[in-house]
Order: sequence, then structure tokens, then C-alpha cells
Amino acid sequence: MQMLRRLQHQLPLVMLLTRQELIDRHKSSLLGRTWTLLSPLINILVFVLIFSTIMGARLEGFGAEVDQYTYSIYLISGILAWTVFAKSLSAITNIFMDRAGMITKVNVSLRALPFAPLLSEAIVYLIGMAFFAVFLLLIGFPISELWLGVPLVLALQLAFTYGLGLLLAVLAVYIKDIREAVAVLLPVWFWLTPIVYVDDIIPPWAREVIALNPLFQFVDAYRALILYQQMPNIAGLAVILGVTLTLLYVALWLLNRTERDLRDSL
Repeated sequence: MQMLRRLQHQLPLVMLLTRQELIDRHKSSLLGRTWTLLSPLINILVFVLIFSTIMGARLEGFGAEVDQYTYSIYLISGILAWTVFAKSLSAITNIFMDRAGMITKVNVSLRALPFAPLLSEAIVYLIGMAFFAVFLLLIGFPISELWLGVPLVLALQLAFTYGLGLLLAVLAVYIKDIREAVAVLLPVWFWLTPIVYVDDIIPPWAREVIALNPLFQFVDAYRALILYQQMPNIAGLAVILGVTLTLLYVALWLLNRTERDLRDSL
């Protein structure tokens, strides 16, 4: 409860930093804040144009009227989920170092700072999902009530990202290689997650290993809800919930133990 009261007190600052992440970074450009809308829209159009129209990639068994677009749906649902994770994790990992000037001058909650990039990327994700939904309606792909599960999966994913990112952010103050390691390992993590390829092509032993990947569970859940219109793997998500709670506990414990030294080290 005390932590929630502190976060509520820091809410105006979080909203200001979120605005900076979303809008102010584009204010010197010609289109300004319009880029916040254009970026996810262009990404979706590119994936649809290249994979459905030019390459003709598709997944069979969804009906002739939408088979042309099924691989694009498969790809977009995974790419949107990966993008919000990768950008948020990278930003949170670097946040104490990037905001060192503010942290040393303002009594800002170190627990609240990661919410700004997390919230800004979540908003971009929701904008992308809105465009995605419009695209699905235009091609006649059904949108079922299972879409109501998407925000729940997203909330768990954001909590996982916050916990992992906060832990890495604390470590990055003392171990400078953490920042470079995250930048190098994120592309590797991307290819260890079935986003651009179908997991059916993976050998059975490899699928068992990939199932341990938290991002696989998130992406698989989004695809179950959106593409296959069925309930996701609840057992897998329950395991990720346990991992998330553990990460949050460890990250907050470590921050509590080191906060004074961390502020002095910046």
C-alpha cells in the first residue's frame, strides 16, 4: 500500500515523462505527433503488402476469403507483442543512466520512472492493435469476444517487462556491460521466439525448450485469442505469472537494498 501511495504521488511526473516519450520526441519533425499514429500503421501496411500481396505467404485452413492474409495476421500479432516488449525493456534497462541528471536533482521515485517508457510503448501497442482490428474487419476476418483476453495478456506482459527491466536497470548502474548485453541479446531472443516462423517447423525437442521462453507464451496467447479464436495456454501463462511475481519481488528488494548507493553512483 505504501508503494502504491508513492506511485500515486509520482503520477504527474510519470505522465509528463510519458508525454515526452510519445509526443515531444517528434515535435521538431514536420509531422510532429502524427508519427505516433503513423509508425504502427506503416508497419502493419508493410507486413500486409510484402507477405500477403508480394510474397503470397499464407496459413491454410481459415477459409479461402481470408487465407491470403492469415500469415500477415500471424506475423502482426507477434510483431506488435515483441515490439512493445523489446522497446520497453531496452528503455527501462537504461532509464537510471539516461535520467541520471534528473534523479540526482529531483526526489523522484526510482520505482515510478520505468512506468513512463512502459506506458508510452503500451499506448503505441494499443494504437497498432486498433489499426490491426480495422484491417481484420476490412478483410472480413471475425473478431470474437476472446479479444477481451488481449488486455489481460498485455497487462501480464507489461508486469513481466517491468520486473525484468527494473532488475536490469539496477544492475546496469554497477555493471556497465548490462546495457550492451541487452542490446546484443534482444535480437537473439527475437529469433528464439516463433514470430516470423511457424513453430510447427521446429523439432519436438526444440519446441519443449522454446516453450520455456516467456515471450513464446505471450505471443502464443495473442495468436490463440486473435488468429485461432481459442483460449490460450492457461497453464503456461500461470507459470509466467509466477516468474513475473518473482522478478518483481527480487527487483524491488534489490532496489530497496541499494537505492542510496545507486543514487550516489549516478
